[in-house]
Amino acid sequence: MASNQKVASWQGQMRASVRSVDDLARVLSLTQEELDGARRAEREGLPLAITPYYLSLCDPRDPHCPVRMQCVPRFDESVEVPGDLVDPLGEIAHEVAPHLVRRYPDRVLLLATDRCAVYCRFCTRSRMVGDGGGPISLANLELALSWISRRPEIREVIVSGGDPLAMATPRLERLVAAIRAIPSIETIRLATRVPVTLPMRITRELTRALCKYHPIWVMTHFNHPKELTPESIAACERLVDAGFPVMNQSVLLRGVNDDADVLEALFRGLIRARVRPYYLLQADPVRGTGHLRTSLAKGISIMEKLQGRISGIALPKLICDTPGGRGKVPLSPAWVVSESSGETVLRTFRGEHVSYIDPPD
Repeated sequence: MASNQKVASWQGQMRASVRSVDDLARVLSLTQEELDGARRAEREGLPLAITPYYLSLCDPRDPHCPVRMQCVPRFDESVEVPGDLVDPLGEIAHEVAPHLVRRYPDRVLLLATDRCAVYCRFCTRSRMVGDGGGPISLANLELALSWISRRPEIREVIVSGGDPLAMATPRLERLVAAIRAIPSIETIRLATRVPVTLPMRITRELTRALCKYHPIWVMTHFNHPKELTPESIAACERLVDAGFPVMNQSVLLRGVNDDADVLEALFRGLIRARVRPYYLLQADPVRGTGHLRTSLAKGISIMEKLQGRISGIALPKLICDTPGGRGKVPLSPAWVVSESSGETVLRTFRGEHVSYIDPPD
């Protein structure tokens, strides 16, 4: 496997990705649990793929490294716990056309590819990503695009997969142009983790090709301050400078970022890179990810510690995407102490109780 320093292009990084136990063991000192997990990933389930760049962020000796825990398989992935689901967000049940999911009145999710630069071990779509199909041709997306065009109430398309920015630029541009040609579509969102796992993908060629179709918002997924490298920060800045608002959705992961100090450092770093922390997501109950998930109470406790400690622009919403695809629910500490006729007692982040008096009707 080529080192990170020797692979400059994003295409070269993809070609040099680690995809086997032998290649992984040459770079990392693997535990038995990781060896067993990687062997299992070669045979079944979510495959193994890590770019040289992202692998270079892993501590080669520490199995508890927060980057390593996100990308190196563990044998725990073979264990199912109560509540685990193959399709936790009910996307199969909410499919309205091939590769098209509708869970909300005004927006749809277009699954344009099954490929990613790195296969994150907590992936919501582990049922389908990396199955070998690759990007979906525009011809095979025609039914989905036609469905959207016949429904003017649809105002927004979220392009995901897989990772749409792992597609070649001309293919991605043709898809974005086809979406933008639908008169009712106001906003396009690209859901991607390549600023984190493959930052050299954010090239001027890419931003020049896509900026013609603004407004396009980029939704990315930084989960730990260790991922905020000079390369990834520069990738985000290239997007912002080209007119792409960048929002971040962190996934709350046990042993990775389930700590207020870690998340504070992450959110402050994102703001410095002009990336808005948007959501802190309760990890979806994907089959085989119980070892990476936290309780709902853990996330609420962390948000309570962060309230008032960091600026509001750095504080995301804590969100649980409800099982079965019933929609996102915001979670919050209990700041309302009591309510009576015309008066509400609120608890501040300092623990003070303050009365708010409603105006008369």
